[in-house]
Amino acid sequence: MTKNSSPKTGAKPGASRDDRLKAALKANMARRKAQARARAASGQEIDMEAEAEEASPLREE
Repeated sequence: MTKNSSPKTGAKPGASRDDRLKAALKANMARRKAQARARAASGQEIDMEAEAEEASPLREE
């Protein structure tokens, strides 16, 4: 049996792992930013609803 000693790619062995980690970090950061935006938007909607209820002239006291 003969062994093929040529490397599969020309890149350094850790490059593919680094690329995977970089992509995972980027996806994680994008997901966290989207969650933060959603939380901020839902908080604003709740605040606007509360203000609208307070300012409503049809409100009974």
